Amino acid sequence: MKICFTLLFCTICLVAVGQQENATRKRNFNNENFIALREFDPVSYFKGKPAKGSEKIEWDYKGITYYFSSEANREEFKKSPAKYEPMYGGWCAFTLATKGERVRVDPTAFKITDGKLYLFYNFSGDNRLRKWNENSDPKKLKVQADKNWIRTMH
Repeated sequence: MKICFTLLFCTICLVAVGQQENATRKRNFNNENFIALREFDPVSYFKGKPAKGSEKIEWDYKGITYYFSSEANREEFKKSPAKYEPMYGGWCAFTLATKGERVRVDPTAFKITDGKLYLFYNFSGDNRLRKWNENSDPKKLKVQADKNWIRTMH
């Protein structure tokens, strides 16, 4: 009886922790109605060009829904979601690094560095991907963005 009670208690605790983690992700992720990347397929970025996904081919990963342009891309994502998720919850990497603020992105303004997807603000002639690329020390920008990301999470 004690073993059953212990197993039940552990299961309840794991479910509660998972739900709390999902709620934190939803709060910190750049999404519209919990749909990531403004409906772009995360795997498509790694194939060279971002493509719009379809609500018919979706998958929820820890409370955030992703749309995919093909079943194959969805299956690829399922194998290794952390590989394909955008850095900093999908917020602008440059603004996070330089100002410590979260701002929206143009999902077609992106860069893949060291196997990670970075997204950038690109509106009204303000292309922050270009600013990131023109920076004399982009590695320093990444270090600062990493620090600011941790600081801004709540």
